[in-house]
Amino acid sequence: MSLKQKLQEDMKTALRNHDTATLSTIRMALAAIKQIEVDERIEVDDSRLIAVITKMVKQRKESVRMFNEGGRQDLAKKEQAEIDLLQQYLPKMLSSEEIEAEIQAAITATGASQPSDMGKVMGVLKNKLSGKADMSEVSKKIKQLLV
Repeated sequence: MSLKQKLQEDMKTALRNHDTATLSTIRMALAAIKQIEVDERIEVDDSRLIAVITKMVKQRKESVRMFNEGGRQDLAKKEQAEIDLLQQYLPKMLSSEEIEAEIQAAITATGASQPSDMGKVMGVLKNKLSGKADMSEVSKKIKQLLV
């Protein structure tokens, strides 16, 4: 079963169970996927779907931060619930140690030794870690290691 099919099945289950929070979050994800399919005239595969959901999670994390700063814990709590639900559809995230090991391996493989080599390292890691790690965090760690 593809990830898209799983989302659709979970939407039906949420509809049957009258779970409005889950239903609205899944519908939002499916709408974002449908928008891409219509705009680009393609069928979204699991890797692209993971990228879409990852982007949605990242947007919601930023919203949680902003709502907390603005004293709107009610909205932050709603956004956090959406994050928790969406993360169920993402692959297991790598630990800091696993990410650092991958970065070290990429640095060794590319022969990177200075900050200007960062693009080479990111090129190797982008496909390998996409959906499994926050790429902005990976970028920060690479910068720390290539000083």
